[in-house]
Amino acid sequence: MKQKIPYQAFIPLVLFLFFMGCKERRQTENISASVKMKSEPVNQKWSEQMAQSIMTRHPESYQIEDRDTPKWGYTHGLVLNAFLQLYKETGDETYYNYVKGYLDELINADGSIKTYPFEDYNIDKINPGKLLFTFYEKTREEKYLKAMQLLRKQLEEHPRTSQGGFWHKKRYPSQMWLDGLYMGAPYYAQYAVTYGDAENLADVAKQFELIQEHAIDPETKLLYHGWDESKEQKWANPVTGVSPNFWSRSLGWYAMALVDVLDYFPEDHPKRALLISYLNQLVEALIPFQHESGLWYQVPTMGDKEGNYLEASGSAMFAYAIAKGVNKRYLDTYFKTVANKAFDGLTQKLIKRNDDGTITLTQVCAVAGLGGDPYRDGSYEYYVNERIQTNDPKGTGPFIMAALQLGR
Repeated sequence: MKQKIPYQAFIPLVLFLFFMGCKERRQTENISASVKMKSEPVNQKWSEQMAQSIMTRHPESYQIEDRDTPKWGYTHGLVLNAFLQLYKETGDETYYNYVKGYLDELINADGSIKTYPFEDYNIDKINPGKLLFTFYEKTREEKYLKAMQLLRKQLEEHPRTSQGGFWHKKRYPSQMWLDGLYMGAPYYAQYAVTYGDAENLADVAKQFELIQEHAIDPETKLLYHGWDESKEQKWANPVTGVSPNFWSRSLGWYAMALVDVLDYFPEDHPKRALLISYLNQLVEALIPFQHESGLWYQVPTMGDKEGNYLEASGSAMFAYAIAKGVNKRYLDTYFKTVANKAFDGLTQKLIKRNDDGTITLTQVCAVAGLGGDPYRDGSYEYYVNERIQTNDPKGTGPFIMAALQLGR
C-alpha cells in the first residue's frame, strides 16, 4: 500500500523553484540591460569605452596582448599607464585595481621582477616602471620602491654610444631607436625628480639631443626609425648610419616621449625650451603628411603607394602628443584641430562596434624593428608587409590617452 504524501510537503519545493526562477529572470534582465548600455553608449567617453572593451576581452590585466601567463613588457606598461590616467581622471577604482593586479602578479616582495632579465639591458623593459610611482606613493609598499631602484640600476649600467646615448638593447649594439626614447626617458626623468637626482635631467635631455643630431632628415625634418653609430648594420646608411625609412609609430613613440618627459623639466631648466622646440619641429613636419581622413600612413612619406595603409597606432600617438602639447602650452592652440582631426579619423575609419557593445581598433601594425633574426632591413616593403592586427595594445593605449587629452 502506497503512503500518501501530504500536499504541504511540496510547498518548500514550489517556493524554492519560484524564487530561483525570479532570480534567473532578474539576472537575465540585468545582463541584457548591461549589454544594452554598452551597445548604446550615449554619453560614455571613448576613453572608458576602450578601457571597458579591453577589460571585457582580458579580465586579468596580464592577459593584454592575448597572453596566457604574466610577462613584464612595454606594451602592458603602455596600456596600463593609460588606465592609470583614466583612474586619475575618473576616480574609478576599477581602473586602479586592474593595473595593481598586473604589478602584483609580477613584482615579488623583495622588489625583484618576474620575467625581467636585467642582464639583457633592454630599454623596453624600463617602460612598465612608470606605473610604480603611483603605487608606491599610494601604498608605501617597499616592493614597489625596490623594483623602481632595480630599473634605475639598469639605466645606470646600460651600455651607451660614445656620446652617451642609451643603446636600444645589448643585442643591438651602438644603436638608438626612436622607440627607446619613450621606453626610457620619461621614467629616467620622473625618477630623477622624485628621488633627488634632478641633475640627471641634463642626461635625459642628451638622449633627445643625440637623436636630433643623428637621426633627423634635413629635408622633411622627420626622424628616421633608427641610427647605428657604428654604421655596421646592413640597414644603416654607410655615411650617416640612419635606417632607410620613416615609420609612423616610431615617430609616435618619439612625440609621446617629448610631451611626457617635459612633465618633469621645471620651467627654469636650461634644456626645457630645447625639448619644446623639438616637439614643435616634429609636429610641423608631420602636418604635411596627414591624410585627409586625419590619419597617417604606415610609411608616412609614401602616401597611397601600393601596400601602404592608414595606420592606427602612430595616428593615435600623434593625436595624444599633439593634444597634450597644446594642453600644456608647448604648442599653439591651432594644433588642437590637428589632434581632433586625427581622433575623428580613428573613430570614423578604424573603430568598429561589436555585437556585445565593445569596440575594436583596426589596422594596427603588430610590430616592426630593425636587424635581428630574421633580419629586418627597414625597407618600404618590410614596413608595409609586417602583420596588421586588431586591438593591438600599441594602438589601444594611445587611443585612451588621446581621448583623455581631447576630452572626447
